[in-house]
Amino acid sequence: MVQRVTEVVGSDPTSFANAVQNAVTTASKSLRGLKWFRVSELEGSIEGDKVSEFRALVRIYFDYEGKP
Repeated sequence: MVQRVTEVVGSDPTSFANAVQNAVTTASKSLRGLKWFRVSELEGSIEGDKVSEFRALVRIYFDYEGKP
């Protein structure tokens, strides 16, 4: 089996977990055979004294379907 890897950034105003889920959900709309993911980086935005956005850099691994 051969797999490919792509990196996407998900964001959400409430949590890192939701940011990761948003990244996977969006990637699944254009990629097939998603198998697993790895969170590479976590970051966020601050407005005033509050966290306003959570972001996650997510590496998504999926089956390679092209010619070898």
